Amino acid sequence: MEVDGLGGDVNGAVYGRCLSSFVDEGSAESHRYYLARRTALEMLKDRGYAVPDSEIDLSLHQFRSNYGQKPDIDRLRISTSLRSDPSKKILVIFCGPEVVKVNTIRRIATQIVNKDSLKRLILILQNQITNQALKAVDIFSFKVEMFQITDLLVNITKHVLKPKHRILTNKEKERLLKKYSLEEKQLPRMLEKDAIARYYGLEKGQVVKVTYSGEITGSHVTYRCVW
Repeated sequence: MEVDGLGGDVNGAVYGRCLSSFVDEGSAESHRYYLARRTALEMLKDRGYAVPDSEIDLSLHQFRSNYGQKPDIDRLRISTSLRSDPSKKILVIFCGPEVVKVNTIRRIATQIVNKDSLKRLILILQNQITNQALKAVDIFSFKVEMFQITDLLVNITKHVLKPKHRILTNKEKERLLKKYSLEEKQLPRMLEKDAIARYYGLEKGQVVKVTYSGEITGSHVTYRCVW
């Protein structure tokens, strides 16, 4: 009986050590920032911005080596330009865990340099934003997008059940409407607040080609216009 008991303790200890090798022993905070920043980088690349693969492929261990277990959110900022037009820049800023108030927006505004070349700003929030702060966003002369950090922990476009989306150029859109003798308003709609539309930063009037491929749905293509 004593031997059986000892064997059970030993096996349990070994089993516990094996399980511990799969447990992330770093901070949940750094893991959350790592996932959200990686998705933000992938999102920018999918929008046509210049993003090095080395940044996207950074491992969690490398991220923590670079930014620590409690990352300084100012160091997490991402600044890049469109590959097709380097004069069009975008900036991604992580906000802290506190409620975003007017002073937060004003502080961000004072920290931004080269405002003339900046065409878009993405704010990644971790808490609520007050109505006054939302109104204060109007001080920016460029488009401002806001995401909750929880929305970026997983890249929705990589889900196995998600169809493939491709944004049509203006010329492709014109050819599509002409080919089928359609008006823009006759196309199936995608709301501007749709998760896919927000991921790609789409605006009203843009058309998306959606390609479905699966055993249940079969393979087919449809087009949706953002409203």
